[in-house]
Amino acid sequence: MASGWLRHIVFFALGLIAQTSFLSAAQVEDGIIAIVNSDLIMLSEMKREVAPERERIQKEYRGEALERRLKTMEYMALTTMIERKLQLQAAKTRGISVTDQEVLQTVHQMKQQGRAVDETSPADLKNIREQLILLRIVDRDVRSAVMVGDSDMKRYFQEHRDRFALSEEYTLSQILIRPRSPVDTAEAMEKVREVTARLKQGESFQDLALRFSDGPNAAGGGRLGLVRQGELLPAIERAIANLVPGGISDVVETPEGFSIVRLEDKKPKQFRPFEAVRTEIQRLVFQQKSEDAFHTWLTELKNKAYIEIKFESALSGPPTTVPAPHLSPPSKQ
Repeated sequence: MASGWLRHIVFFALGLIAQTSFLSAAQVEDGIIAIVNSDLIMLSEMKREVAPERERIQKEYRGEALERRLKTMEYMALTTMIERKLQLQAAKTRGISVTDQEVLQTVHQMKQQGRAVDETSPADLKNIREQLILLRIVDRDVRSAVMVGDSDMKRYFQEHRDRFALSEEYTLSQILIRPRSPVDTAEAMEKVREVTARLKQGESFQDLALRFSDGPNAAGGGRLGLVRQGELLPAIERAIANLVPGGISDVVETPEGFSIVRLEDKKPKQFRPFEAVRTEIQRLVFQQKSEDAFHTWLTELKNKAYIEIKFESALSGPPTTVPAPHLSPPSKQ
């Protein structure tokens, strides 16, 4: 037993210094793995919590990589379980509860959304009840105190202007020359050289597209019309990035063939005005502030709690003390 029994002692010995994952210790059937104030977390609970992820990891990894992944998984899973316990305890202290009818209504909604849930499973119903309680305690103790003012939104807008920008728009024409087959490109390359030479001599791009292009827009002089940044193949976007209107790209090899692109016009990136994105910014700032407030609130719960990790019987090494990562607040979705 730790000397002094301080009010806040967090021993995180989740196999990080051990040679094997604690869940792989076959001789351990069950036992207490953590004490969170007056609540216990059992090894059997941990096994149920990590079973699907453990199965996935065991299929994908072997040897030392498998052990590392399992230890990380166990560390994160137990941290999640401890933090959930603390929040449920806070909810109980404040008298927050969820009725059976509310649980069944949520089950019905989840089924309508196509989510798998077994209303005859006590474990599923318990998990849904706890999630509803977590939403309520976070709404009451965290989100209800979050305020978003104009100054917050305008500052966010200035700091993230690119997020609210409209993509650059290009008006393009293209000459596309397709090889007869992936391995027979000689004839296509000969056409490419001829087109390139004629362009350098000043011949009309549209006339050459009409004569040589294999693209679907050849009859219209190769006109592709208006496209936005991000809609083109990466190789073509790179080729036209530094062109000015009237400029012609080098030959670009793509899965379709060999392309030569002319930039007819370019509409630079435009920024939407603040008022046009005000509602979106308010949502983003509220989410950011809520997450910050949640982490502060959760840290306060931890600082007031007695948390002990007990792995002496399952691990080859003694407990150590390391910080626990934070979780994001439960989602309402």
